[in-house]
Amino acid sequence: MISGFLVKKGLMTSVYTPDGKRIAVTKCIAKPLKVTQIKTTDKDGYQSIQVAGGSKKRINKATTGKMVKLSLDIKPSFFKEFKLVSDQIPTIGDEIAIESVFNNGDIVDITGTSKGRGFAGVVKRHGFKKQPLLGASNYVRRPGSIGAQTPGKVVKGKKMPGHFGVDTVTVSSLEIISINPETKEILIKGSIPGSFNSWITLKKRN
Repeated sequence: MISGFLVKKGLMTSVYTPDGKRIAVTKCIAKPLKVTQIKTTDKDGYQSIQVAGGSKKRINKATTGKMVKLSLDIKPSFFKEFKLVSDQIPTIGDEIAIESVFNNGDIVDITGTSKGRGFAGVVKRHGFKKQPLLGASNYVRRPGSIGAQTPGKVVKGKKMPGHFGVDTVTVSSLEIISINPETKEILIKGSIPGSFNSWITLKKRN
């Protein structure tokens, strides 16, 4: 089947393991994914499965034409491709369930968009220490000296105040605690990037 899956992030909770240990988990909703395109090596130069993600009321003309051509009654907000990792090739219009891709105890890499925090200073953005409280009170949270005057410019990559968040973040080696095919819920150990109801990509750990 495919190498990953799209889930919608939910709230965090906690569960108990069989040996009585309490662990923090993130509850996600993993509804079946609809196959919209099959890419082959002969035609596209590589092999992958394209699935539809999300839904919205209005879609552009290109997406509308594609759905009409495929005879699919869906309005996806985006598309995502995953590698084909088995000999079982689905057909266009098929639904792929989470239990056919992952099992309990699998180790996965999770990619999402981090929460936006607006314009932030160096203390919040980079974890800088505050300056001594004995000096001017309006300089306590400022970065201080940023280095020598040569080459006469701010070196690229210098940790400065700026936009914080809304970055693509990947968290590696998280464990799938349980998958419930009836409620379409999946419990993942630990915290994952993204805000509530945001789309998260799960990929099998190589």
